[in-house]
Amino acid sequence: MTTTSASRPAAPPEPALSVRQVLTLERVLAGEPEVVAGAGGLDRAVRWVHVAEAADVGVMLTGGEMVLTTGVLLAGDESRQAEYIQSLHRAEAAAVVLGLGRAFPAPPEVMRRAAERCGLPLVVLHRPFPFAELTEEVQSRLVRRKFAAVSLSEAVRTDLTALITAGAPLQRLLDEVARHSACPVILTNLAHRVLATAGERSAVDDVLRDWERVARQAGGGALDAWISAELGGRGERWGRLLLCGYRGEAATGRLLADRAAEALVLHRMLGGSALSWEEQSAQSLLTDLVSGVVPARQLLPRARAAGLPVNLRTFVPLVVPGAEPAVLDRLLRVLGLSGLAAELADGVTAVLLSLPRDRPADALTALFAARLREGTGRPDALVAAADPRTGWDEVPAGLREARHVADAVSGSAAALGLPAVVRLKDVHLRGLVRLLRENPDVQSFAERELDGLLRKAEPELLEVLRTYLATGRNKSRTAQLHHVSRPALYRRLEAIQGRLGVDLDDFEQAASVHIALLAHDAQQR
Repeated sequence: MTTTSASRPAAPPEPALSVRQVLTLERVLAGEPEVVAGAGGLDRAVRWVHVAEAADVGVMLTGGEMVLTTGVLLAGDESRQAEYIQSLHRAEAAAVVLGLGRAFPAPPEVMRRAAERCGLPLVVLHRPFPFAELTEEVQSRLVRRKFAAVSLSEAVRTDLTALITAGAPLQRLLDEVARHSACPVILTNLAHRVLATAGERSAVDDVLRDWERVARQAGGGALDAWISAELGGRGERWGRLLLCGYRGEAATGRLLADRAAEALVLHRMLGGSALSWEEQSAQSLLTDLVSGVVPARQLLPRARAAGLPVNLRTFVPLVVPGAEPAVLDRLLRVLGLSGLAAELADGVTAVLLSLPRDRPADALTALFAARLREGTGRPDALVAAADPRTGWDEVPAGLREARHVADAVSGSAAALGLPAVVRLKDVHLRGLVRLLRENPDVQSFAERELDGLLRKAEPELLEVLRTYLATGRNKSRTAQLHHVSRPALYRRLEAIQGRLGVDLDDFEQAASVHIALLAHDAQQR
């Protein structure tokens, strides 16, 4: 049964035993219990145990009681026996236990038939049994359960409040909920899109493997032991928290879900992160894909549950320098493209397009880049793209390739006149130098070649040199970009050549300085 609980604070529910559980207690077994009617109701919750002999006992009950009787006041009066059962049924009693003895040496047929008709479990005890022992046993267990539930409630509230106070991210809160619940925890939006998960990885993957079907069943209450808590505030609903396959008592699970929901609502209202839950979800998935720490195949259920189409698709990994994820996400929606956009852990904004295989990936990528330039008003905006991938396992390498391309052209678009979509083939030597930038020999080479400018810290001359080499040693274009006259530019170029001890009109020497400058810029970034 799927239970939905509100996100507002709630009083701890009354933990209960089922009728079936009560009948398995050692003290009860000593009385040789036998279910003679209403066996279909054995999973009813027993909230309390009450000893009563009066025929109108129902007026004294509030529901959920297991009623114990010897039937001494009912013997010989079949109408009173039937009314006794009807009274318990109207009061929504959990069950009635009849101790056989002088009043009823055998199960009374009238009571049995009446109990069967209304579905009330009727249990007879074949051996004499002190009702006080049963009452004591059940009540003590119920009290212990209630105390344990209250303790759990306070422990969860304290732990989650401490995390929120410490500024912990959403994932840390969910991990704590999963620790207390010992089952997979799923956070979704109202469209059942998975925003975050917690719990044992293999168990979470099992839940996500067929998420679309599972989510529908969970929403319709068709899954046992799934407990749901709605998240919202100020008249709005934001999402849903699911405890998937909770193995404990349903009442305790509801309590845990309530406390977790309260904390998540508070975390969101206090602005625990600058990113929305949807943005955090996309960021987590794309970061894990790029890092390669988790195999791509294991991330496939998460991608599918996050709403990214993955079956028979073409994937286009992109990196967009200087763009906000929210802007790119809106652009995807405007163009009707499926994809995820997020800022990676190193500050790079990535986009993963998921296209039907019959659609032209290169043309749609070009359209995306063109609309980006139009929408942002930045004619120099670039989209670094990897070649399209048809296999999910190839996506991480594609994202890393796109990031490498973006890194190689970062800050150089105006000088290089690059197209809106830049690929690996467009970065040439610059891309190679970026790959080798951590090599000590390359670092030493750059410092040695540029020593005359670096040692005297002349950033203006260094910038002129950078533009001059990037434009193919075009003096007119360099003077124009730096807003100086040609004679002034000539003087600066002479100063640069004097500092470095090179002749920039010599192709080999100019190429050596250019490579050194590319390596220097790569190291600085």
